[in-house]
Amino acid sequence: MATSPLRWFLPLGVLVALVLAWSLVVKINNLPPYVLPAPGEVLETLIEDRAVLFASMLVTLQTTVIALLFAVAGGGALALIFASARIVEFSLFPIAVILQVTPVIAVAPLMLIYLSTDAAVLVCAWIVAFFPVLSNTTLGLNSVDPNLRDLFRLSGASRGQTLVQLKLPTALPYFLGGLRIAGGLALIGAVVGEIAAGSAGQGSGLAFRIVESAYRLNIPRLFAALILISLTGIFIYAALSLLSWLALRRWHESELGGRT
Repeated sequence: MATSPLRWFLPLGVLVALVLAWSLVVKINNLPPYVLPAPGEVLETLIEDRAVLFASMLVTLQTTVIALLFAVAGGGALALIFASARIVEFSLFPIAVILQVTPVIAVAPLMLIYLSTDAAVLVCAWIVAFFPVLSNTTLGLNSVDPNLRDLFRLSGASRGQTLVQLKLPTALPYFLGGLRIAGGLALIGAVVGEIAAGSAGQGSGLAFRIVESAYRLNIPRLFAALILISLTGIFIYAALSLLSWLALRRWHESELGGRT
């Protein structure tokens, strides 16, 4: 697969330019750290407070991964049920849509009333990650080529054989696409839940550190925690993209199209 160097140099160049502009704004305007810290101050804080910040990052990452696994298990299993019984899909899919369109920031305080802090954050992350897996997998299972389906039927294939040999391979690219979306949304849900918990003085994740730093006007630590959240999101997306590439690179046109 041919990869142009510009694909990597352009984003890095833009990032470097933004950091330089940020540094110049702080220097020219002589801004104090509690208003806008310089990039060097943020990096220094990241190094000095690495024990606390990286421990919090692991908490947020763990919550995100667990929520994503629950979303994959629940969304994938329910999609299989939807594909097998349309009446179940018509009955339950609107409820899944309600979960998706309800702002998680409105649900988080309610979860904190009835659940422990960790469980509430986990539920918030699961709520927003569940629907993309469910909807994309359901779409994939329902997108089987009618001609291939008829061929399997004429060949005497059982429902189990049709599912394993036809429907699941067809749905795999859709599922992986939903998984990439769900990974980012799970992190967002975890952050929202941690912010709600942090506002109540509870929690230990990165978003809690952001709330804590804002209350103490420790803006360099706030920026450091924000950078770690961004890096966590990039790591999750890269890992899921790699998984998708490994699963599809030998046979699906979405990955074969870039080859020369």
